[in-house]
Amino acid sequence: FLWGVGSSAYQTEGAWDKDGKGPSIWDAFTHKKGKVFRNETGDSACDGYYKVKDDIQLLKELKVNHYLFSISWPRIMPTGIKTEQVNEKGIQFYNDTINSLLENNIIPIVSLYHWDLPQVLQEKYGGWQNRSMINYFNDYANLCFEKFGDRVKHWITFNDPWAVAVKGYDTGEHAPGLKLGGCGAYKAAHHLIKAHAKVWHSYNDTWRSEQQGMVGISLTSGWGEPIDPHNETDKAAAERYIQFHLGWFANPIYKGDYPEVMKIYVGKKSAQQGLGTSRLPTFSAQEKTYIKGTSDFLGIGHFTTCYVLQKNYPSLQVPSYHTDYDLAELVDPKWPAPGPKWLYFVPWGFRRLLNFIKTQYRNPVIYVTENGVSEKIQCTQLCDEWRIEYLKGYINEILKAVNDGVNVKGYTAWSLLDKFEWNKGFSERFGFYYIDFKNKNKPRYPKASADYYKKMISANGFPNPREVDNWYGEAMDSCSTTHQCLTTDSLIAHMEIVTEIVLPTVFTLCILISIVLLIFYLRNHS
Repeated sequence: FLWGVGSSAYQTEGAWDKDGKGPSIWDAFTHKKGKVFRNETGDSACDGYYKVKDDIQLLKELKVNHYLFSISWPRIMPTGIKTEQVNEKGIQFYNDTINSLLENNIIPIVSLYHWDLPQVLQEKYGGWQNRSMINYFNDYANLCFEKFGDRVKHWITFNDPWAVAVKGYDTGEHAPGLKLGGCGAYKAAHHLIKAHAKVWHSYNDTWRSEQQGMVGISLTSGWGEPIDPHNETDKAAAERYIQFHLGWFANPIYKGDYPEVMKIYVGKKSAQQGLGTSRLPTFSAQEKTYIKGTSDFLGIGHFTTCYVLQKNYPSLQVPSYHTDYDLAELVDPKWPAPGPKWLYFVPWGFRRLLNFIKTQYRNPVIYVTENGVSEKIQCTQLCDEWRIEYLKGYINEILKAVNDGVNVKGYTAWSLLDKFEWNKGFSERFGFYYIDFKNKNKPRYPKASADYYKKMISANGFPNPREVDNWYGEAMDSCSTTHQCLTTDSLIAHMEIVTEIVLPTVFTLCILISIVLLIFYLRNHS
């Protein structure tokens, strides 16, 4: 069983315009005022580009088996087009990262796409609205297989394509920030699914026999529980919730087509809106065959659960993905919510989701690729007991799912570091390591959860309840010590600011005042 942590390029690397990197849609998006909380950007993020060795040291401290990270497409192909330019410095950066991980006995699991599309492809072609992305993405993937595939054996084509499609092209919350009224998300998803299949076939036909690796996709989904499990309408609504999130991408890959309920609902809404054809595109018979079976494993990201009930949206509304599936989401006020409004602590939903996948898709090999909890607190929180409880609860449910016969092979906690959280800026912290973003050196400090997770990895899960309770006590002790280091470092950082900025400013002001007084004095005496 593999234990690891994850991160992504845009959220951690920084160095957004250094060493030949081209701009991504997230660079363009964050540089527009009002798109991100407090107008923050990932321009420097965690400075991960310059701190690879430091971060690999943290991975060693945690004793993880693997590290899941993403490659920035515009860092190795500045315009996104292979025939135009390949950036050797970018390739060298990822080569060094991969080599350093392997030297430390850490398996690299690599995402080819964690949302940072080259901006040139967005401007020229409209990004994932255009089918030409399929070939450009395939060229990029093949370059990665060529340059890194001798050492990387676990590839993920897309991380959370649901968010790419819905938040990028329907709600506009994420880059490229488009609101394409009920068509954009489906069109983007259609091209993402085809691009995934093409890359899988490329690997299968050209690289697999030599490199012996695996190619999968990572899908993020919550669990939808019917608010009344005895009510058929609520049960149907909960089924739709899962199919419109997970099934939208998993169904074509494992069964050859979109879920039937999606075709029915989007088709019905489209007809009511006076459209001649459904807003949900269709696959040809040939495409269905080509896409089906194109995943060696399924990556699953999961954070939370909600209750679901039927809610009819009037068809006269502006078309939108969110009104297509006629349901409402509710939460139990008793569920703990340590972080943002959307993330509630409901571990039992994870086991149900994993069992659903086992039943629906003939028990594929599963790697949990994202699971974690953030805090939304302005003050420093190193004693993160709620994250410890979250880890304990959710990993326990994975263990139960394994006992149910679900084929889970690995777990990736999200995330190694506090980092840039997309449109939320730096206001949400998911990391095992706290980063002081105001300090120009971006120092990393372990939270209590880092110590707890390290012990969990060493024990390969849960040995016995008493020992788990001991871990908790030791973890909380460790964070108190770290907190003292952080306080001292913050004081030093403030002193540096005083030395570098305040003192020279005061000195300059004193000189100016002296000059003004001298001028007055001379005038009066002349």
